[in-house]
Amino acid sequence: MDIDGKDISLNTFEGKVLLIVNVASRCGSTTSNYSELSHVYEKYKTQGFEILAFPCNQFGGQEPGSNPEIKQFACTRFKAEFPIFDKVDVNEPSTAPVYQFLKSSAGGFLGDLIKWNFEKFLVDKHGKVVERYPPTTSPFQIEVLSSTLYQESLTGHPEATRDMNTKLSLPHSFSTRDTYARCTFLELYV
Repeated sequence: MDIDGKDISLNTFEGKVLLIVNVASRCGSTTSNYSELSHVYEKYKTQGFEILAFPCNQFGGQEPGSNPEIKQFACTRFKAEFPIFDKVDVNEPSTAPVYQFLKSSAGGFLGDLIKWNFEKFLVDKHGKVVERYPPTTSPFQIEVLSSTLYQESLTGHPEATRDMNTKLSLPHSFSTRDTYARCTFLELYV
């Protein structure tokens, strides 16, 4: 479900390079991350690249607002044009299905746990998690790899992509309140 409460089918993003990030409006990293995410999105949005933002209030209560408040903050202050979804939990006890799959595809320093706001996952156009980035990684640092993945999609040379031997299965259409068992899943193939 998106920030406006509309069901979003994630197959909308099939064949695109994705940067998936958990966001918060009251974090010390908010200004730099939202500004850089908006800049990177503006530069690549017409070239097969999407940023999917998932607000989360699990880290220090730094995303306490309602969905309309979150949207107004991101879109007014940072001119965020990328898709923003319904507020989710990225860790237990009620991890959103998309984050269950992301974390199972690419473990982090603390195992599957998301450490803090603005942890990022880069997914190639084939639905494979290419890399998981800690919250301290700037979106500008990821921009170079995102651009490379996009160029591979144009040239058809996926061998340059790191083979994680993992295909990311994303929920076809889900409410963030759905349980794992109730979701319908779509593997992102091109």
